[in-house]
Amino acid sequence: MSLTVNHLEKLQDQLQNAPDDYQIELREGELIVMGPSDIVSSYIGAQLSFLLKLWVSPRRLGLVFDSSGGFILPNSDLTAPDVSYVSRERMPRTVRYFSEVVPDLVVEIKSQSDRLSKLQDKIAMFLDQGVKIGLLVDPDELTVTLYRPAQNPMVFQDEETLTIPELFPGWELQISELWPPVFEENEDF
Repeated sequence: MSLTVNHLEKLQDQLQNAPDDYQIELREGELIVMGPSDIVSSYIGAQLSFLLKLWVSPRRLGLVFDSSGGFILPNSDLTAPDVSYVSRERMPRTVRYFSEVVPDLVVEIKSQSDRLSKLQDKIAMFLDQGVKIGLLVDPDELTVTLYRPAQNPMVFQDEETLTIPELFPGWELQISELWPPVFEENEDF
């Protein structure tokens, strides 16, 4: 039986008061249940969202979403990238429902339990559905891989600078800004 967004909504209603917090996506008619991210991945998602929002919001370029924002894609999948962005031209008004707009940018952040190949496949699916830019953040390797449709991926190392001029003209991200700081035990404030 192939499941739909309606099935997912019913399940979410049933799980609404459950003690555990899980995120559910619908991919190719199957429910995918994901547990919470590890704290490094969570930090990176918050940091990247923050840095993007600092650039996007004052310029009124569009909207930045966290990992809870659900998108219904043309293939009927319902998915929530770790970070996503939709330009204002493509989403002039938000709705109190899952968005039926394909994001311009999706970001997947490798968690401790994730397999890189699964995340690469997910980015490829997003690009097939019309996403312009996919980013895959790998905290284990301290890299960010940039994907564009019909182009070879570009890997950015820890000390390199990422730019995405087609979405964020003038924006630059030093890859090292994504990683959590290391605090010394006896560090004075």
